[in-house]
Amino acid sequence: MTTAQQLSYDVQLTGTARTPAEREQVFADPGFGQHFTDHMISVDWTEGRGWHDARLMPYGPLTLDPATSVFHYAQELFEGMKAYRQTSGSIVCFRPYANATRFNRSAVRMAMPELPEDAFVESLELLVQTDREWVPRAEGQSLYLRPFMIATQPALGVNYPSRTYKYMVIASPAGAYFAGGVKPVSVWLSRDYTRAAPGGTGFAKCGGNYAAAFVAQRQAVENGCDQVVWLDAFEHRYVEEMGGMNLFFVFGDRLLTPALTGTLLGGITRDSLLTLAADLGLTAEEGRISIEEWRAGCESGELTEVFACGTAAVITPVGSVKGVDGGWTVGDGTPGALTMRLREELMGIQYGTRPDPHDWIHKIC
Repeated sequence: MTTAQQLSYDVQLTGTARTPAEREQVFADPGFGQHFTDHMISVDWTEGRGWHDARLMPYGPLTLDPATSVFHYAQELFEGMKAYRQTSGSIVCFRPYANATRFNRSAVRMAMPELPEDAFVESLELLVQTDREWVPRAEGQSLYLRPFMIATQPALGVNYPSRTYKYMVIASPAGAYFAGGVKPVSVWLSRDYTRAAPGGTGFAKCGGNYAAAFVAQRQAVENGCDQVVWLDAFEHRYVEEMGGMNLFFVFGDRLLTPALTGTLLGGITRDSLLTLAADLGLTAEEGRISIEEWRAGCESGELTEVFACGTAAVITPVGSVKGVDGGWTVGDGTPGALTMRLREELMGIQYGTRPDPHDWIHKIC
């Protein structure tokens, strides 16, 4: 945990907050990342001074010099989590300190300053408390939180990282990912492109990883698939992750997820499901699986379900697979029973309809 540093916020409330009627109009069809709340968090960091000028302020544009480092060298990172309105009426976050830890792990890799974990969580609390009316009440909806940090020094030169940074948090109401019921996705095995290699930034949640993924995602869509599955950098044979989500493979009552070898993101949802699986009496393992083993397991019936997991969708069943060598169906192509059981268990904890034995829920207000 990083050394504590007390931040004193200058609170500047907007004079043009949206009305209840305007919020309800957004809640009717919020989508994902399309609408934003009335306020945002901003904290600056300067070499030799540390974190300073913490502000809660009206949501709005930033003014940055054209030579600002983030534009030219992509020195930035972000996190993603949600605030939930539970059945009790409380507003909570799910494992925010785990996100804080991952945020700092990314910061170290990107040569950026770490933010004290308590300060990270405090920034979420302040924004959500201020914009609490933006936390939806409808079943399956939530308030998505996006903390991020960018390099702000206006200078060109690749010999050293920026000497100034800005940390921010914005929030966006999010609709139910599967509004009409959980639907399996089809996936494309990417052999032409690599997401990450050992020693790279694969484990860091930085924008460059996602920008480099767009071309493969486009290829997946062109081949009639919903998502791309990334394979290892050396042989393009071993499964790593799916787009922005981790993958799980179900062999009866045994779960297997690709191990964290430094090339894929350590998802908070992934980690939580490993624990929940053990709670449910299942065997949960980290290892590796090749595309040949994936296909053979489905054809033999030994591999019964596959699902992806992440903050946005929670759990997404994988129904079919395609690649340059053909394709196959996972199980009968419908959401599996174990997939749905884990999904219901996790969402039950998040929305307060099931017990929270691991103290994952962090109450905000």
